[in-house]
Amino acid sequence: MKIRAISADERPAISMPIQAYAFQASPADDRLTERLRRSQRYYEGNVTLVAEEDGVAMAEVSAISMRQNVRGVVYPMAGVAGVATLPLARRRGYARGLLTELLGQMRDTGHVVSALYPFRASFYQRFGYVGLPQRRTARFAPAGLADLLPAPLPGDVTWQHIGAGYEAYRDFTERMLAEQHGFSVLPEYRTVEVRDADDRWLVMAWADGEPLGAAIYRISGFGGTLTANDMLTASPLGRALLLQFLARHIDQVTAVEVQVSPAELPELWGTDLAVVTEAPVSFPGSPAPMVRVLSLGSLAGISAGPEHVTVEVVDDPFIAGRYELDGRGGSLEIVTGTAREPEATLTPAGLSALVYGVLDPDDLVVRGLGDVPRDPAARLRRLFPRSVPHLYARF
Repeated sequence: MKIRAISADERPAISMPIQAYAFQASPADDRLTERLRRSQRYYEGNVTLVAEEDGVAMAEVSAISMRQNVRGVVYPMAGVAGVATLPLARRRGYARGLLTELLGQMRDTGHVVSALYPFRASFYQRFGYVGLPQRRTARFAPAGLADLLPAPLPGDVTWQHIGAGYEAYRDFTERMLAEQHGFSVLPEYRTVEVRDADDRWLVMAWADGEPLGAAIYRISGFGGTLTANDMLTASPLGRALLLQFLARHIDQVTAVEVQVSPAELPELWGTDLAVVTEAPVSFPGSPAPMVRVLSLGSLAGISAGPEHVTVEVVDDPFIAGRYELDGRGGSLEIVTGTAREPEATLTPAGLSALVYGVLDPDDLVVRGLGDVPRDPAARLRRLFPRSVPHLYARF
């Protein structure tokens, strides 16, 4: 197996056939192939590696240089995508070799964390990834929000095609990135795809000239469904303004379907709102995202609780070692390679689970992600309080 990086010009001939077989209807007709070729301009900034056998590409993987908020600090994040192997080469170590090489390259170029959507979560857990909460999908009849229609809310909404409102929407996602734990954004060479397609509506909530919420949506037809792929809100007022706008479709659509942060509670949006909220997870079709830390020492400065713990991270080529983790000053201080005896042993997935706030220290023991005695567990619990990250960006 030979691993090499390929250029954007090489992708259509070398990696795109592997991608098309893995993720599209197959065999692809000429129209699909041409559509995929035209879309390659939105992927030109990706780092793409292929594994070759006798000069023939058998597998590929890509990384997107993104940004993510981790407990209040925004870091470079490697978004891993397009892990694909041709059928006759599967289960021969190609994906494993490519992923290890890619993560090493991304870490060496300053990417502190990584995220992906797994085809099988257990495979990626062995690479140090841990699951994040799945975004929620809320489905309800707009009539359930009728009490919001006459409400004199102190703000307003704007409504336009996404192509016209793209810059305002992009600016709002940048604000969410700065404020929300786990939030991530794609580089602009990718996000402009939604602007160029210009096939959805954009509604944004404002108060005193400040954006408070946004949703991109489309309507299937009269009596059909209004579907918003993401409803982002920075405050309760922003949420209320968007919901009031959705209620105005009471005589146009039968149902509204919105995707929201895992921390949202749609059942509390209205007094008489009947809503079905789901977070379906399936493999490979609807996976929840996964994340991992690539450089623990670089996380100095994130928000942390007033505790001090020494840990050892094991079985990882990127972050294995001993660390003193100290949050007594209000933000995390890290001593790498300490001589102190470790009080807890963590796998990279276990360490990532604590950093992102998705598992309790006792969960790590149950899940086989660490050896954490009772006293260090209590201190790690205070050092890394539980939190609900919202990855947002899909890639």
